[in-house]
Amino acid sequence: MFGVSTASEVPRFRGEWILPLRQKDRQMLSRAGNWLIAVGAVAMFVAFCFLPAALGKQGDGNLLAVGACLLSLGALMAASGTYLKARAVQAKGAPGMSSQEAKNAGRRARGGCELCRGDVPVIHCKVHQLHLCAACLAEHYDFRSCAYVPSTRRPTTKAGKALAARART
Repeated sequence: MFGVSTASEVPRFRGEWILPLRQKDRQMLSRAGNWLIAVGAVAMFVAFCFLPAALGKQGDGNLLAVGACLLSLGALMAASGTYLKARAVQAKGAPGMSSQEAKNAGRRARGGCELCRGDVPVIHCKVHQLHLCAACLAEHYDFRSCAYVPSTRRPTTKAGKALAARART
């Protein structure tokens, strides 16, 4: 409990413990980032509009200071918006995952074991609606609550079909 790390506590990317995000939160961060970038750009534009008044014939040093403050504030807001958008993108998937893997991460695997997503399923747990391979069945097996039937799912990949053909012989 104290000082012992389990597999469920390991973060998928750096900073996940600091900012764990759900889908709704990621969308909100992305939108907030867009708004911060836009407001920062407007502030920088207004700051550049102060320059002709500050540097003219009868220039005022105070206007130059206000313009510099607006420019730095706008740059800070735009950078903050970019940071929020980067955090939203980073939270979508762990680094090293391809876009196809990230897209299919939450889906059930067709043609393979639904727990390890690797081997050909040999049994179907009717209670939990899971197709399981032999290795995962050993971990899942509970004769008191689960009802098992042979799996009717066939492998969909060439490697899975070859594995199933070897298993039959």
